[in-house]
Amino acid sequence: MSWPTERDTELFSIIDAERDRQNRTVQLIASENFTSPAVMEATGSVLTNKYSEGYPGKRYYGGNEIIDQAEELARERVKALFGAEHANVQPHSGANANMAVYLGLLDHGDTVLGLRLDQGGHLTHGSPVNASGILYNFVSYGVTPSDERIDFDQVRDLAIEHRPKIIVAGATAYPRIIDPQPFREIADEVGALFMFDAAHIAGLIAGGVHPNPVPVADIVTFTTHKTLRGPRGGCILSKAEHAAAIDKAVFPGSQGGPLDHVIAAKAVAFREAATPEFGTYAAEIVSNAAALAEALAGHGFRLVSGGTDNHLMLVDLRPFDADLSGKKARLILDKAGISLNENTVPGDERPPYITSGLRIGAPAVTTQGMGHREMREIAFQIHRVLTHRDDQAVIAETRDAVANLCSKFAPYPS
Repeated sequence: MSWPTERDTELFSIIDAERDRQNRTVQLIASENFTSPAVMEATGSVLTNKYSEGYPGKRYYGGNEIIDQAEELARERVKALFGAEHANVQPHSGANANMAVYLGLLDHGDTVLGLRLDQGGHLTHGSPVNASGILYNFVSYGVTPSDERIDFDQVRDLAIEHRPKIIVAGATAYPRIIDPQPFREIADEVGALFMFDAAHIAGLIAGGVHPNPVPVADIVTFTTHKTLRGPRGGCILSKAEHAAAIDKAVFPGSQGGPLDHVIAAKAVAFREAATPEFGTYAAEIVSNAAALAEALAGHGFRLVSGGTDNHLMLVDLRPFDADLSGKKARLILDKAGISLNENTVPGDERPPYITSGLRIGAPAVTTQGMGHREMREIAFQIHRVLTHRDDQAVIAETRDAVANLCSKFAPYPS
C-alpha cells in the first residue's frame, strides 16, 4: 500500500501552535527543557517501528541486532557519564524507574524512608495516592522549620526507629544541594539500602555542579529530560550486585517492549552531556537560578530556604498576598505568557492542587541563551502581573513584553 498523501492538517496545526507557544512564552517549569534537534531526530526515527522485549543479546523477537547496538551504546555512555557499574535505560519515565527499583528490591509492605511530598518529595516517594504508598510502608522525613533544609537528625531518628529496607533521597521541589554522604552513613548504620532519585538534578550532576551520588548510593534513578535535556524517559544506575534484580523488575516485571527510538535519543543526550559545553551550561543554569531568585526576593517574594543553589526555587506567596494561591498565580501568569507551576511549601495549609507556593526553574530559559539581565526582566514581569492581577491591560502588556523578549531567544525559530 502507499502512504496517505493528504496531510493531517488538524493535528499538525496543533503541533505548530505548540511550537509557537514555546517560542513566544517563557518556560519556567523546573521539570521542562528544550531538546536538541538531534534528540528529536532520534525520537522520530525508524526505531519506533521495532519491538525488542528483553535486553541486548537476549530478545524475544528477531531482527534486533541493530537495536542491540543502540541500547548498548546508551548503556555504555550513561555508565561513563556518571561512573556507574550498571545501567538500565529502558524505563519509560522516572516514576517507572522508581517503581522498578521497589519491585526488584522490596517485598510488599516493606518499610522505606522518603521525603514528604508537601516538603519537596515526589509522588513515588510514598504518597498515599501513588502505588509506592499503597504497596509499601513509607515513613516520611521533612525539612527543619528554621532553615527549611533536610532534617538529617530526623532522618536518622526515623531510620533507627523504623529500620527501613531502603532510604530514598532526592526531591522534586527542593532548592538546595542534597549531600548524599549523610544518607549513606545513616543507611549503613541501620543496614538499609540507599537510593538517590536524581530526576531533577541529573544534568547538574553530569555537568559537575552537584555532588555525584552514584559512587555513594546503591541505586540512582533519574529522568533523561529536565536538566539533562534529553527525551522524556527514565534510567536506573546501580551497583553490579543489584543489576539482575533491577533488570528483571523493569522487564518483565513492570514494562513490556522498550521504546527503542527513545533509548536512541537517550544515547544522543548522554553524548551531549559528556561535552565541556554541557558543563558550562549546567553552571549557567545554577547562576541563572540564583539571579532569578535574588531578583524575586528584591521584589518582596519570600523564597523557601532563603534562595537556591540548584536549578529551581520555591516562592511562598503567603507573605506577599495571603489571598493569592499558587494555582491562581499560575493561571494568571499563564495568561501573561509565563509558564510555571503551583507547588506546596513547608507548612502549607492549602491542598496540593491549590497550594500557597510556586515552583520556578531555570533550565529551559538557560538553554535558550538567556542570562542575568533576562532573569531580572522575568522577575519584574512576574511581580508586575501578580501585583496587578485584575488588570487585563497589564496582563496583555506583559504578554507582549514576554513575546518580545522570547523573540530574541527562540529555541526553534525555523
